[in-house]
Amino acid sequence: MPTRTARTAWTGGLQDGSGQVELASSGVGKYDVSFPKRAADDADGTTSPEELIAAAHSSCFAMALSAQIGNAGATPESLDVTADVTLGPDPDGGFRISAIKLTVRGRVSGLDADGFAAAAAAAKAGCPVSKALAGVDNITLDAALA
Repeated sequence: MPTRTARTAWTGGLQDGSGQVELASSGVGKYDVSFPKRAADDADGTTSPEELIAAAHSSCFAMALSAQIGNAGATPESLDVTADVTLGPDPDGGFRISAIKLTVRGRVSGLDADGFAAAAAAAKAGCPVSKALAGVDNITLDAALA
């Protein structure tokens, strides 16, 4: 399986600095990031790690749910998935992701509400991003001064 890459170029301190995150593998874009806008209610055209995690989680979950529905012998007609990722204080200091809420509304042929709920629960448990967000045992770091 392939490895995908994103890159962030950052200048300045936490409060006065800013950066750009680049979706390097796909080349689909570069997006501004800053801590003050990350912590603000209005992102004002600036993305954040939490929004990028929400994008990853919602798309991964949609794929996993589509697979689970197919495995149940049904046909997904449409799935509308939203992931809400909340940044909150960490009791040990700093910040942490304090909550993730997945919301899905679907149109499915051949599956009742209970079957859909079961497929959604299996997709939540089996989605690779859900698994990663539940805890990662092997996080590697390559750090160097330029």
